[in-house]
Amino acid sequence: PVNIKQTLKTFNPTLIHIATPFNLGLYGLRYGKKYNIPMVASYHTHFDEYLDYYRLAFLKKWFWKYMTWFHSSVEKVYAPSQSTKEKLLAHHIHSSIDIWSRGVDTTCFSPIKKSHKIKQKFNIKEKHILLYVGRIAPEKDIHIVLDTFNALPDELKKDAHLLIVGDGPLLKKLTSDHKNNSKITFTGFIEGEALAEIYASSDLFLFPSTTETFGNVVLEAMASGLPVIGANAGGTKHLITHEKNGYLCEPQHVQEFAEHTVYLLKDPSKRLKFSNNGRDVALTQSWDTIFEQLLFSFDQLLNNKEKVTA
Repeated sequence: PVNIKQTLKTFNPTLIHIATPFNLGLYGLRYGKKYNIPMVASYHTHFDEYLDYYRLAFLKKWFWKYMTWFHSSVEKVYAPSQSTKEKLLAHHIHSSIDIWSRGVDTTCFSPIKKSHKIKQKFNIKEKHILLYVGRIAPEKDIHIVLDTFNALPDELKKDAHLLIVGDGPLLKKLTSDHKNNSKITFTGFIEGEALAEIYASSDLFLFPSTTETFGNVVLEAMASGLPVIGANAGGTKHLITHEKNGYLCEPQHVQEFAEHTVYLLKDPSKRLKFSNNGRDVALTQSWDTIFEQLLFSFDQLLNNKEKVTA
């Protein structure tokens, strides 16, 4: 705390942006209050929905009370998607909520990163790669990915391989449970160029999570030219346009996920169409544009504060 205080004093901020309501965020909140510095906050994670997956739903009431208290001292709250904004308004977190979306590096994540080395690296002999990227955790509904793959008809499954990229509390158990299945590979955590190659070298992206505030990996998959099959929930539903760049399925509906997977595996022309359309969406979501909008919002907020105090 002493080092943080000295760093803030040296930097002398005119605005504090708090990115978490816990730990470091609490320190930022106290500092802003003490020195009367305007503050904003951004909301990134549906912790309340996570509680359902860990049998802690009884804590939701207290969670939202805490969130309301925490955000009562900030000037504005930024949500990453429209559905997240609506949820926060419904819980009366704050009266001023703007959307601050997320961007993607379309140079890093690009179809041109496709590499034959991926199949060699993970000993994949099948023609098609079905991909999931994200935390290997209960709140990501990872079991839907596995059940979808297992539900595929034999004639398609024999030519398909499921690649699951990420780390999390379920990784060890799931890796052990499927150690004898040569068609399913758990890679563990991968990032950067290695991850970009995996995206671009796969054929479609499965993402059943219903707890996303935005869905960064969905945007990375689109930037890489992957059709996406996702849950019609949370931030994911704002990125996927059904039957244009992917498919939206009823949450946790394995049969629906499997049917759409079959459609895409059987129709390379549709995969190409979804691939091109998804890439076009990603190209509009550059980080430069996203941060320009955020900085403009900061300027407006500070200018309005000066007018009020003048």
